[in-house]
Amino acid sequence: MCPETVVNTDDTVRERADTHRVVSWLLLSGNRLVIAGLMAIAFFLVFTTGVYIIRPSLYQVDAEGDLAERLFSTMIIVIVTGTTLVVTFGQLILTQEHGPLGDQFERLEGAMAFRELASKLIDGPCSTKPSIFLTDILEATSDRAEALQEFDDTGNEQLNTDLQDLSDGTVKNAGDVISQLEDAEFGTFKVVFAALNFDYSWKMFQVERIVDEYEDDLTTEHVDGLEELKEALMLYGPAREYIKTVYFQWSVIGLSQVVLTMAVPALILAGTMLVSLDGKTFPNETMGVENVIPVTGASFSLSLLPFMTLISYIFRIFTVAKRTLAIDPLIPRQS
Repeated sequence: MCPETVVNTDDTVRERADTHRVVSWLLLSGNRLVIAGLMAIAFFLVFTTGVYIIRPSLYQVDAEGDLAERLFSTMIIVIVTGTTLVVTFGQLILTQEHGPLGDQFERLEGAMAFRELASKLIDGPCSTKPSIFLTDILEATSDRAEALQEFDDTGNEQLNTDLQDLSDGTVKNAGDVISQLEDAEFGTFKVVFAALNFDYSWKMFQVERIVDEYEDDLTTEHVDGLEELKEALMLYGPAREYIKTVYFQWSVIGLSQVVLTMAVPALILAGTMLVSLDGKTFPNETMGVENVIPVTGASFSLSLLPFMTLISYIFRIFTVAKRTLAIDPLIPRQS
């Protein structure tokens, strides 16, 4: 855990969570369909290797196709059940969008009240594009942080250092995230991933700590500047959470569409293997391995693709949710 007197932390969410780059790619930034494909390939390799080691003469033992029948009949049940589950998730998301007129008006009223506050911060109308909306807030936050450097010397060397570190760290962190948002389109994970890289919670805490710890040394000008910076940081929090929530809804609906699309060919494949595969279907060997083993493994792995896709999406959603549990300066992580 970083000491609370350390003003700046690592800029990226991966570095703050102390996660390896490969793990971060698997859980967050990697394309979900690519991850699902890699999981299916890994499953195929482990499955076929295990079958070859445990039962190398599969076609002789399963001449009547009993194993294939049990395997693929179970897969059909799994595909249908899993698809139903994913559709239920999608329905839950859609349910949140429905409601009486009064509830819809309250949602709009709350959203417009926040946009009004944000408009005052950025001194202009808020963009309707999520990446530009976040960029405008970050630019206003960066300007307020940079303004701290223009104030007179406080006479306290440690306070001067903390103010300088807070200003430099905020400007640098905001600039890095702004550059990441430039080519980010909503609907992809890039907007949310970039937004996570701005560590506003820690910076809010540092503003509070500096005001409390150096109360006697701070001038009115410094206090006002710090409060303005805190106000900008406070607006970034709910803006990020709102965009993250909308992305979750978008992602779950997209997941439902992808899984439903994959379910049909997976069912066709599982049904075909159920009625046609036995030890006599592929009786020959390739490099000492019976052909029925990799064919069974490949068919099994491809039938599992909808499930692998579900896992890859859910891992990303759960990882983001875990790392953003608190909207206030409460940081439930180690870094």
